[in-house]
Amino acid sequence: MIMVKRLIFLLLIVSSCQHSDLLTIEGSINNSLDEVSAAESLINSDLIWVIEDAGNDNHLYGLSRKGKIIMDITILNAENTDWEDLTSDSAGNIYIGDFGNNNKKRKLFRILKVKKEDLNASRAHAEIIEFILPKDVKSKDFEAFFLFNNYFYIFSKETKKFIVLKVPNKTGRHEAIVISDYNLKGKHNKITSADISFNDEKVLLLNHDKLWALSGFEGDDFFSGAINKLPFQHNTQKEGVCFVNDTIVILTDERNDYEGGNIYSFNLK
Repeated sequence: MIMVKRLIFLLLIVSSCQHSDLLTIEGSINNSLDEVSAAESLINSDLIWVIEDAGNDNHLYGLSRKGKIIMDITILNAENTDWEDLTSDSAGNIYIGDFGNNNKKRKLFRILKVKKEDLNASRAHAEIIEFILPKDVKSKDFEAFFLFNNYFYIFSKETKKFIVLKVPNKTGRHEAIVISDYNLKGKHNKITSADISFNDEKVLLLNHDKLWALSGFEGDDFFSGAINKLPFQHNTQKEGVCFVNDTIVILTDERNDYEGGNIYSFNLK
């Protein structure tokens, strides 16, 4: 019965996507991965890199657009405390954001660097970047980040006003800097993933039912330019977004019974 319901749900989404020409299912993620919490794409690669969040294995997966597992890399020196997002640099290294904090009690957060040369292996040791919050900032949950000018920009997951942290891309322990706070208009504004375009000109913030596209900003004041809301045609637990080129992005969602567990493409134009 669950499989039948899932098939009906997929058919409804496909029909909606074909009608709207906005969100298109590319494939169904391998059934062994129920809680995919991120997505990342590298230049000149067809793989979609994903992770799962708290309680799952310490693995980095490379998927085909159809959702088949092509690469499965065990990170040997790091447990999956709460892996929530992925980003990468121009050299082809991938970074895992281990900064989920659902109970708001965590004090030490980590970013794991997986080197490009290890992305073809089955096992890897990650370089570890740690950060703490400033003393006047209460512990928060973080699920979204990207790399810009060799700094990580990390967004807290809030119902209303959220903060943006800045952490250097450098091995060791750092105290994060709060560079801004912002309150996006409307409801359901918890940020679950983020990415920046390859040319550094557009930032995307993801929620379960929409994207916010930020452009025309100055430096790292990402909210100083245009902010456009791009709604989807349905609402699932979307937790991964990444650019594949200047206009097309990939999204992933967690599997919940017969809903989700898919790879989607979205046209920003």
